[in-house]
Amino acid sequence: MAKAFLDTNYILDIFMRRSRKLSEVGNNDLFFSPLSFPTICYVHKLHMPDEKLQSILKDLFVVNFTDTILKKSLNGPTPDIEDNIQLHSAALSHCDYFLTSDKQLLKMKYFGQMEIVSNL
Repeated sequence: MAKAFLDTNYILDIFMRRSRKLSEVGNNDLFFSPLSFPTICYVHKLHMPDEKLQSILKDLFVVNFTDTILKKSLNGPTPDIEDNIQLHSAALSHCDYFLTSDKQLLKMKYFGQMEIVSNL
C-alpha cells in the first residue's frame, strides 16, 4: 500500500466534478492539505455545514499545515505558493505519489523521492 497525496484539483475532480472516482486511486493511504478546503469552498460557493466536505474527511488523512511547510514553501520549487504548500505537505508526509491534474506540476515528474502523476 502506497501513500498518495491528492492535490486540490484532484480532490475537486473526485468529490465535486465527479470526473474521477476515488476507487481509481486503489487501496492506498490518501493525504491532503487543509488548505484545499477553502479553495474548494470558493470554487463551488459552498456554505457551512456541507455534507460533501465532511464526507471527504472520512476517506482522507489531513496533513497539518505547519510553520515548517510554510517556510519551505516560500523558497519554491515553483513560483506558486499554493502548489509549493501542497508539494511540501506531501513530501513531509513521506508520500510516494503526488496526484494532480496540474500540467506544470506534472512536468516536474518528481519532487524529492515522490513521483508526480495524474493517475495511479
